[in-house]
Amino acid sequence: MTNKPTQPVTLTAEETEIYGWQLDVTGFGSSGQQRLKQSTVLISRVGGLGSAVAYELAAAGVGRLILAHAGDIQPSDLNRQLLMTHDRIGTPRIESARKRLLELNPRIEIIAVPENMCAENAERLVGMADCVVDAAPLFQERLAMNDAAEQRGIPVVEAAMYELEASLTVIHPPQTPRFRDLVPDVPRGWTRRFPVFGAVSGSVGCLAAMETIKLLSGIGQTLKNRLLRLDLRTMQFDTIVLAAPD
Repeated sequence: MTNKPTQPVTLTAEETEIYGWQLDVTGFGSSGQQRLKQSTVLISRVGGLGSAVAYELAAAGVGRLILAHAGDIQPSDLNRQLLMTHDRIGTPRIESARKRLLELNPRIEIIAVPENMCAENAERLVGMADCVVDAAPLFQERLAMNDAAEQRGIPVVEAAMYELEASLTVIHPPQTPRFRDLVPDVPRGWTRRFPVFGAVSGSVGCLAAMETIKLLSGIGQTLKNRLLRLDLRTMQFDTIVLAAPD
């Protein structure tokens, strides 16, 4: 299931001006921008990682963003969650994210879902999207969402970070290994809170947004069957080839 219209979309004069710099990118052009405009992306959590993803996708002109995130803004969110502000502490995170993104780009549609991903809602939410970005801190959420995406054949951009390290790949069975091939179950002892700098979340978030843009527009080569690992302590980036499915 996708939400793409039956007729090709066109760009307005305003959109052509706003997205002009990226329209000049080789291999992208108006056709790539039209694909973004008619696409829907689900982002699981818009915290430190998902905030950066959502901001970049909104700026790039992805037509519809589905944001799934429960809970209210806490003071400890503000060191990394760029869509949250001090004056909105105690209010729903999802409403702050929606407001900030529409201030950036009022031409897009945002569906704000005040829920975290789980087995009960994953199929419904994933089924609304053309691509999913996994920015959830808990593996229960990641597993539920990847299971639903696998059933529907929808690609998932998988991003994660810890301290000064981060990783990024694209999961899209049967073209790639399943997420459960890489993470069979919830790692023992893992909790929602873990050590990280906001700049680490933002770095991998921008890269995840670019992978999403590539998947939607057809430009470039994605990280299918490859895992990008970033060590920002030493500024060393490595790409690991993942075993392709038989």
